[in-house]
Amino acid sequence: MLLQYKEHLSRLDSEIDALAKEVEEYKIIQSIPGIGEKIAATIISEIGEIDRFNHPKKLVAFAGVDPEVHESGKFKATLVRITKRGSSRLRHALYMAVRSGIRDCRKQKTTAEIIPRNKKLRAFYDKKRKEGKLYKVAVIACVNKLLHWIYALLKNKTTFQDIA
Repeated sequence: MLLQYKEHLSRLDSEIDALAKEVEEYKIIQSIPGIGEKIAATIISEIGEIDRFNHPKKLVAFAGVDPEVHESGKFKATLVRITKRGSSRLRHALYMAVRSGIRDCRKQKTTAEIIPRNKKLRAFYDKKRKEGKLYKVAVIACVNKLLHWIYALLKNKTTFQDIA
């Protein structure tokens, strides 16, 4: 029975890959370093049509990574969390894409240089860490930035240019 489930899952994986390759947005999203086949397919399936959102902040709110601000009168909260009101699958896929994007590539044997996968995202992450932000706070800021990039790329139908 377990072997049947594994076979069924592998057939579903191949169907998902075949369907995703037919979609134009799949190649656009996959042009961003750190986003592979499965994450790109997940992002496309969760976002749907980009025309539903007329501003990138609405896409950020849909993903649930916008800050939840608690203020009343003179009181300003010091602990600000994300709202988590959107798609948890999209949030998870974006989190994994950012972690993969800021991670260093394996260094080659000929040189000792370590190159990040996504130079722009890594520079933004390093900037946030130098500002004193915690790891997860900096990663969520990178998720927010990545969503803005995805919105712009899908609206303009262009591929990602990683020039740092």
